[in-house]
Amino acid sequence: MPPEEEHRVQVHLDRLLADRGMTLSELAARVGVTVVNLSVLKNGRARAIRFSTLTAICRELDCGPGDLLSIRED
Repeated sequence: MPPEEEHRVQVHLDRLLADRGMTLSELAARVGVTVVNLSVLKNGRARAIRFSTLTAICRELDCGPGDLLSIRED
């Protein structure tokens, strides 16, 4: 895949936060990452995510990676 090609990964952080009545700031504090970094992820602008961060987000939201991420069908 050429580096300039846009990825098709969708992030469902907004929905998961809303379902759990949690704010992005609260999740950031619980996970130990900045609100800015979570915002980049939430808005689909992240180019990568550490497995440790993914694990922490899933732990705090009581979900699996497949609940947080999916592949957009084009």
